[in-house]
Amino acid sequence: MTMRSEFIAMTVALPMMALLPISVPAAEADLALLGSYVGSWRGEGALVGGDKPEPFRCRLTVAKGNQGKINYSGRCTLVSATLSISGTIAYSDTNKQYEAAMSSNAGFTGIAIGQQNQDKISFDLKERQKDRTGSDVRIGSRILLEDNNSITVDFEVEFNDSGKVLTASVPFSQ
Repeated sequence: MTMRSEFIAMTVALPMMALLPISVPAAEADLALLGSYVGSWRGEGALVGGDKPEPFRCRLTVAKGNQGKINYSGRCTLVSATLSISGTIAYSDTNKQYEAAMSSNAGFTGIAIGQQNQDKISFDLKERQKDRTGSDVRIGSRILLEDNNSITVDFEVEFNDSGKVLTASVPFSQ
């Protein structure tokens, strides 16, 4: 094929290509929103509900994952313990919703559907399990993505045998 015939083929093909529908993923804006949280984050709060409030300091790293997902991993330190968390947040184009998975070194694992309200997406992860003594414990975590520049993670542990509840809210910033 000569250059002239390639040129003619392209001049015929280009207008025809303009008639084809452009396939743009419906979740493109959702994927961009998730990508806006990529980076290093720090936050601090207090663990409340014990004998006295304990300082609760955290680091969180959010990285771009595969297939439009973001991966996160973090570590929070208390006076007497360290809590590690990791997980994935994604937008499911098939289900038309945000989905998050989380696990921790405390044995907590959870999956949640994101609830979007204007410029906020919240994930509520809840689980019941047994503590070291065999007593029932309710563990929960809420991840709130706000305004492309703020992440808040809330933790809650309820010891069913005593009714004691420990909570912490950690606002993060970059």
